[in-house]
Amino acid sequence: MVVIAIAGIIFYPKIRPLISNEPEAPVPSRAMGPRTLNVEAMQLEPRRLVEYINIPGTLIPDEQVDLSFETSGKIVDINFDEGTPVRKGQLLAKINDRHLQAQLLKLQAQKKLAEEREFRQRSLLSRDAISQESYDQAVTELQSLEADIMLLEARIAETELRAPFEGVIGLRHVSEGSYVNPNTQIARLIKNDPLKIEFAIPERYAGDIKVGFPLSFVLDGNPDAHLARVYAVDPKVDVRTRNITVRARYNNPGARIKPGRFVSIQLEMAEIEDALAIPSEALIPEMDGDRVFVYRNGKAESVEVTTGLRTEDQIQITSGLQTGDTLITTGILQLRQGMQVIIDKFI
Repeated sequence: MVVIAIAGIIFYPKIRPLISNEPEAPVPSRAMGPRTLNVEAMQLEPRRLVEYINIPGTLIPDEQVDLSFETSGKIVDINFDEGTPVRKGQLLAKINDRHLQAQLLKLQAQKKLAEEREFRQRSLLSRDAISQESYDQAVTELQSLEADIMLLEARIAETELRAPFEGVIGLRHVSEGSYVNPNTQIARLIKNDPLKIEFAIPERYAGDIKVGFPLSFVLDGNPDAHLARVYAVDPKVDVRTRNITVRARYNNPGARIKPGRFVSIQLEMAEIEDALAIPSEALIPEMDGDRVFVYRNGKAESVEVTTGLRTEDQIQITSGLQTGDTLITTGILQLRQGMQVIIDKFI
């Protein structure tokens, strides 16, 4: 009996319509009307479009040199204070040159005697009292002494360390009494006004960056922009990075900005005053070309376009759109040709 009761419960709903006159309840059907998409849009108008590229750079001194002597010896005098400005040609340090000075005195005395002898020989030659050969020997002796004196003076000059240009001298690495040689660094001399800015640009911009090209840069932690101009472009592309090294010059009065700092550089590569530009996210790249959707008569219409200048968030449209067209900017992936749309907001 239990089995029969269970079977009746299971099969009764299926056989009920067959044993009764009650009509079967109809299944409700969904309405298959056209789909409508809510979107945002913008009305196209000509605007100024500028292409910027932002790249890192480094500040380097206008001039920099590690100072050292041209000869070996013991330092007997240091004539500069660390971190202070120095003039071009200023004597910075001195090596002991007493033995060279003594040799110079000896040669100068010999030169004086040689000059007197040459004078006497010239007088005798004018009276035909001596031969031309005797006079030539006296002249040669004098010229030889003059050459020896010039050589000795050059050796004495090597014992003097002078500033090759005007700048600020850094920390010294030796003291008076130190024995130094040409490999010993005495200090570093830096010229900070003006400063150089070194950076690298992609090779595709090689024809755009020329001498005189303006740029702006900001320092880390300081939002103030500083202006500089390109003064040199490396004629060769780096085969490893495919970049070109560029240097700009920045006037740095008072040497307020120190070299070695990182800077963020902005270059204005191109500018169009009356460009028809759209947001980058509104463009649909396809195999056969680029497309956008425009709003016409309550529906979305696909339009093929040709692009031009590109920036970080804008793309110039050179053909396919006109001033006054309503461009759909959201819901791009859901849009289809002829789909009904409702514009919620204009941007």
